[in-house]
This record gives sequence, C-alpha cells and structure tokens, in this order.
Amino acid sequence: MFNFFALTLTEIGIGKLEILVIVIVSLLFPILFIIASKNLDAKGVFDWMMEKPNDWIGRK
Repeated sequence: MFNFFALTLTEIGIGKLEILVIVIVSLLFPILFIIASKNLDAKGVFDWMMEKPNDWIGRK
C-alpha cells in the first residue's frame, strides 16, 4: 500500500472501504456544491420569498 509519513494505510487504520468512501465524497462534494450554489443565489431566494410572503418563518 501507499506510505504516508512512514506509516502504511493499514497501520493508520484506513482500509479499502474507507478509501472508497473518501474518493466518492471527494468527487461528489464539489459537484453538489456547485449545483446547490446555483440554486441558492440571492435573486432566487428573493423571488421565492416574494411568491409566498405569508409563509416566511416568524410570520403567523
């Protein structure tokens, strides 16, 4: 296996499953972050708030 700071991954306690999870999360996070940031822009939130102003949190 790979050596990091003179320790193997098995000595650190990282197995094949953990490496797979790290790789999947590392690939998915940037993609999902970009998608979410496009949907949560200020104009989009403002438009949503103007559609139903009586549904805002704290308005009863």
